[in-house]
Amino acid sequence: MTSAPNERQLQGLTTAEAKQRLNDEGLNELPSTSKRGWIHILLEIVKEPMFLLLLACGTLYLILGDHEEAMMLLGFVFVVIGITYYQEAKTEHALDALRDLSSPRALVKRDGEWIRIAGRDVVRGDILMLSEGDRVPADAVILSCTNLYVDESLLTGESVPVRKAEWDGVMEMARPGGDDLPFVYSATLVVSGQGIAEVRATGLRTELGKIGKALQNVETEKPPLQREINALIRDMGLAGAAMSVIVTIVFALTNGNNLLAWQRGVLSGLAMAMGLLPEEFPVVLTIFMAMGAWRMSQNQVLTRRMSAIETLGSATVLCVDKTGTLTMNRMTVRKLAAAGEYFDIPATGLPGSLPESFHELVEYSVLACEADPFDPMERAILEMGQSALKGTEHLHDDWELEREYPLSRQLLALSQAWQMHSGDGRVAAKGAPEAILDLCHLPEAERELIMKQVLDMSGDGLRVLGVARAIYNGTVLPENQHDFDFEFIGLIGLADPIRPTVPSAIAQCRRAGVRVVMITGDYPGTAQSIAREIGLQHPDLVVTGPELEAMTEDEISSRIRDISVFARMVPEQKLLLVQALKANGEIVAMTGDGVNDAPALKNAHIGIAMGERGTDVARESAALVLLKDDFNSIVAAVRMGRRIFDNIRKAMAYILAVHVPIAGLCLIPVLLRWPLILQPVHIVFLELIIDPTCSIVFEGEPEEADIMDRPPRDPAKPTFSRRVVLVSLLQGLGILIAVLVVFGVALYGRGLSENDARGLAFATLIFANVALILTNRSWTRSIAHTLRTPNKSVWWVIVGAISLLAITLYVPVAARLFKMAAQHPIDMVIAAAVGISTIFWFELFKKLQPEALT
Repeated sequence: MTSAPNERQLQGLTTAEAKQRLNDEGLNELPSTSKRGWIHILLEIVKEPMFLLLLACGTLYLILGDHEEAMMLLGFVFVVIGITYYQEAKTEHALDALRDLSSPRALVKRDGEWIRIAGRDVVRGDILMLSEGDRVPADAVILSCTNLYVDESLLTGESVPVRKAEWDGVMEMARPGGDDLPFVYSATLVVSGQGIAEVRATGLRTELGKIGKALQNVETEKPPLQREINALIRDMGLAGAAMSVIVTIVFALTNGNNLLAWQRGVLSGLAMAMGLLPEEFPVVLTIFMAMGAWRMSQNQVLTRRMSAIETLGSATVLCVDKTGTLTMNRMTVRKLAAAGEYFDIPATGLPGSLPESFHELVEYSVLACEADPFDPMERAILEMGQSALKGTEHLHDDWELEREYPLSRQLLALSQAWQMHSGDGRVAAKGAPEAILDLCHLPEAERELIMKQVLDMSGDGLRVLGVARAIYNGTVLPENQHDFDFEFIGLIGLADPIRPTVPSAIAQCRRAGVRVVMITGDYPGTAQSIAREIGLQHPDLVVTGPELEAMTEDEISSRIRDISVFARMVPEQKLLLVQALKANGEIVAMTGDGVNDAPALKNAHIGIAMGERGTDVARESAALVLLKDDFNSIVAAVRMGRRIFDNIRKAMAYILAVHVPIAGLCLIPVLLRWPLILQPVHIVFLELIIDPTCSIVFEGEPEEADIMDRPPRDPAKPTFSRRVVLVSLLQGLGILIAVLVVFGVALYGRGLSENDARGLAFATLIFANVALILTNRSWTRSIAHTLRTPNKSVWWVIVGAISLLAITLYVPVAARLFKMAAQHPIDMVIAAAVGISTIFWFELFKKLQPEALT
């Protein structure tokens, strides 16, 4: 039996009351075990190889008596700590924001309205609505329920779901375990039924909080790209170690082979190690993934698995639900069918009175709805009923609800049994037309006639429901809907308008090489009508769920290659479709919102859960969660995923390119027995430019204009193809040759001092680095074009680099520490011209082969 809670209990809290309780009692969450404090971050920084190398160099300078160099290097230690701390804190802040967003959602009553809020914002006294698939956000007492079963294995270890009962108003909150308790507990899972509950405990005061278990919803596993990065770091690390040893030995043997030579040789070797150490790679990957996830959350897409960001750029098929994703999920009743007659209702609403012949159809469709529904179809039926039957005897606010027979997987219909004042009973049923016809046990000829009406209505793009009624006079209600003697009344057609932005988004997907597949439980006619309206490919080709299940694997593989519309699908059939698409070599993104969608969401390459209407089970199984159930959010996620991957590749290519001249300038002078061009202090200076460039400039770079006009990226191909690596090496080699030529000509051609030549060469290297940053902002557009694309970080880095260069050249103390001399303005112009000219070939390459690197 179900009895409704009284009106006082259902009022819920006001917004002001909830805010006050949130301030008094705190957020409904347990202490996070994954958040890193500033001390933890600093301890991680001091373990970094670059930090240890700086300390080693500073210590060696002290031993050699070069106190100024030692103090400057040790001073740079704090600068490096500051930059790294900023990067790490920024990443941690982004992850904190994601943890907040990943809190399970709760449907609560505030100010008399049902609204969805984050589970962490639930407070004591809130009224909750619980449905199948919900994660219970707090400990609560059950005010009313229908067939409510909850999985409490997290707390009790008992794998069998327990049945719940309604609270008698007296019993105190008890520990979980056993059937028929009127309590639900935080983090447990509703496996079936519905209920309304009042929150009694939140946060650490819940049973979950008492036993000290913590849940962690945001996953931070390393993406597959990490394996490729690790291999690159390993290779560069081994090369750096080998070359450091070579530089140390060669320097010592060619400079006297004494203690001082070996000490200086070790310094040169350490400089080489610093030059080749790719410490930026893991930083870039961490920051780009975390900030990318944060940026996606700003576009109403929550990233629960970081690997999804990488995979988004490879997606070839988007499988989306029709209702609420492609459509507005704002149902309106548009057509009625009863006794062989039709009645059309304009989108603006009922223009006048409803013909008498349709009153009974509307009356029983209203009786088959919840009193305060959340379902948009029931809301539409109630609104139409209240308008059409106002002032008639067909509205029954005084009838008492005796029992609800909920929708089930076996029977897609629900019934509500009502008791009249006379003592007689009436049963109203609505649901899928096939299910209603099954309840009515009609003869085959009549069934065929009604199904023809259903197909006609669905062909107009309407979602069709059947309505039936039954009479009962007994005192005990049967357990099964089939035990009633139902009489078929008629059909109701509801329309759900498409979202205005969907057709353009579909066209954008087509240009991007991404096929959109629509999945719906509606009839083929409804699905085809919507498919034509939004511009899907091959809208007239439809496969139904039963047809899909009846096919062999080979038939499925062949049929689905050109099919974009799947109708009469149930959640279990989504898994079959995902597996078939994957077997065809597609990279599949799948949307879902129900408990039964979880297997398909987990099996898809990218599971996308609906955040507004989705269950917590679906959200926990998905890699992405749409905070706004809109198809545009999915397309925006694909666009953002492509942008993030593009920018990661640009940043990595820049890192690889810029380390080539640094390493070469450490090695070649030693081999040629030239004076050293770069020493540890110069490399640290360069790192002050490289680090923010990687983590800030490229991360914030806007997307390429053609990003959604390219085919999806092949996941089998490496991130750094041979061509990309070759281009990066050539960029770095060009800079290396230019700087060596400038240094050699200045020192041996013009007879300048060592400090003069080093200053000129270093200035050339800085200008070349600036040019390298600018040219790598885009691999398809020229520098002139990208300069018109806003990215404030670029100018901060460039101005900072040139300002620091000016200080090291023209401030006497700094010039002495850097072993450089002030440069004549003409020499600075030469350095700038040579440095900038190193990227001319790449600018020409982009113009001639704009698609070579995309």
